[in-house]
Amino acid sequence: MLSLQAMSFRKIFSRLQARKNLSGIPFVFLAGRCVFALAFLMNVVPFSVPAIATPAQTPAPQPAIAMDGAPKEPAGFTHFPYANPDAPKTGTLKLGWLGTFDSLNPFIIRGVPAMGLGEGYLYQSLMARSWDEPFTLYGLIAQSIEVPEDRSSVIFNINPKARWSDGKPITAGDVLFSWRTLRDHGMPAHRIYYSKVAKAEKLGPLQVEFIFKPNPDGSIDRELPLIMGLMPILPQHIWQGRDFEKTTLRIPIGSGPYKLAKVDPGREVIYKLDPHYWGRDLPSQKGLFNFATIRIDYYRDDSIALEAFKAGQFDLRRENSPNKWATGYDFPAAHDGRVKLERFPNHRPAQVNGFILNTRRPLFQSPVLREALGYAFDSGWINRELFHGQYHRTESFFPNSELAAPPLPSGEELKILDQFRAQLPPAIFTTPVAPPHTDGADSSIRANLLKATAMLKQAGYKLRGNQLYAPNNQPVQFDVLLNDPSQEKVALDWARDLARLGIAAHVRTVDSAQYQERLATFDYDVVIGKWINSLSPGNEQSLYWSSAAANEKGSRNYAGVRDPVVDALATMIPAARTRADLVASTHALDRVLMEGHYVIPFFYLGTDDVAYWTAHLRHPSDIPLYGFVLESWWYK
Repeated sequence: MLSLQAMSFRKIFSRLQARKNLSGIPFVFLAGRCVFALAFLMNVVPFSVPAIATPAQTPAPQPAIAMDGAPKEPAGFTHFPYANPDAPKTGTLKLGWLGTFDSLNPFIIRGVPAMGLGEGYLYQSLMARSWDEPFTLYGLIAQSIEVPEDRSSVIFNINPKARWSDGKPITAGDVLFSWRTLRDHGMPAHRIYYSKVAKAEKLGPLQVEFIFKPNPDGSIDRELPLIMGLMPILPQHIWQGRDFEKTTLRIPIGSGPYKLAKVDPGREVIYKLDPHYWGRDLPSQKGLFNFATIRIDYYRDDSIALEAFKAGQFDLRRENSPNKWATGYDFPAAHDGRVKLERFPNHRPAQVNGFILNTRRPLFQSPVLREALGYAFDSGWINRELFHGQYHRTESFFPNSELAAPPLPSGEELKILDQFRAQLPPAIFTTPVAPPHTDGADSSIRANLLKATAMLKQAGYKLRGNQLYAPNNQPVQFDVLLNDPSQEKVALDWARDLARLGIAAHVRTVDSAQYQERLATFDYDVVIGKWINSLSPGNEQSLYWSSAAANEKGSRNYAGVRDPVVDALATMIPAARTRADLVASTHALDRVLMEGHYVIPFFYLGTDDVAYWTAHLRHPSDIPLYGFVLESWWYK
């Protein structure tokens, strides 16, 4: 129990005030209790209080929090604009999912979890994200939040109505248990984020406070209150005493709108809408999660999954292949309107994917070689011949958004980069860092290969016969690891052009489980990987790119980037106090990463392509900033 000597006046005030439980008690009573407690402390504990928090300085409970500025939705709003509050709660949504699964624990490295567990169907977080704003959270398990101006701490006030699906209440103990468990045993992202908490304390049965560690420079990571708001909450009475890091097929208990009704490992999961879901009428939930049943069937091959969709075995398919979008839906139901192909616009950073070069391998520690490999990627021909010219070439880690770095640095971004000028190549200030392009003609890729050859020769690489050798006399050869046969065409085309440089690239496709294991342990030369960014990048940038994450198995620093400049820039992003500062620091990080040539980027669309059977599926006309949101659809 916290001693009086260690207890701050602020905490005493918070405990005595207990806003959500004592809202009907006059403030004068609470103030009197608080003054009495302070007087007692001053009589028995020799300490000075030069600046005692006053009610005006104490942060008031708020129903929402925005990373920058104010939340878009006013207090008392009833539902998000992209949700239909009158949507019926009925029908079955049948989905197809590629791959397999062997676990019902989505929060650990081991195993492949079933789809839907961590998407809000079953497990929920303290607060819910709005998909119509860059980064704003609204009440969910926590009905309100208290954050001081410097964001050095956060208090969550749990909704007294919040319940687990077995009827037990959600308490502060569950929140603290979740934090400790995910910090110590969860995914790398959880371990990194939640280790930034210096102290966590239960202020009451339904009130929890987290106090954050300052950054090495003494600043506060301003994103941390929101990161904690997105923390998934686990039922302590279910997980207490169990080995959290082991995979399990035990049916979980959650707090979300659905219960897991059936599990056929590797084949099928079925969710049933919980008629007693406690949060159904919350503004952040109203009009969402409308299907009475969601059935997810697993397919090992995407071509088979497409044929199953066309046969009506599932209802909706999100198409990620422009080639299939252009040619794969030529069947009667798509012609007569029973199946609709709809492109939903979005304004979020597009997913970034490409060939990732693992710099943990000695071969790829040469920036010259990494850059040269990009010249062998015939982007124009690949886009035209393989993807019907539908794509845009990715030139940023934040494409399709204001966060993509402009051709040259200026303004605030330039001021940031100037701090690291001695550690950066001079060209980053004078030359655009976009990847090499081709127009699809053989003369175009030939010109790029000649540039690559000259670069490699100058760096000491030598061609003997048909084989290129590095300066250390080792042959330049590597494997390209894939888990999807549809990726082979792009990889094989790249390998053919690499062979013209004397580089041997061997394309190897493995099953999903083996691929995930090798990805998590960084056991590869080159992989096709992806990163997903939001309009409000933050702490995840350190998980993607930091030196610490490079050594953390299961992290998304797939390229093994270890660069003190990248570390510093990734830390600046969540510390930004204004939107302008965030954009400038993101531009700087984007530019430095592109200059590092860690990835040979592919393409992006800027839309969400969805095919669905129209007989029973409906969606709102209002499409949010982030695009397609399946949870807003309904059955009619």
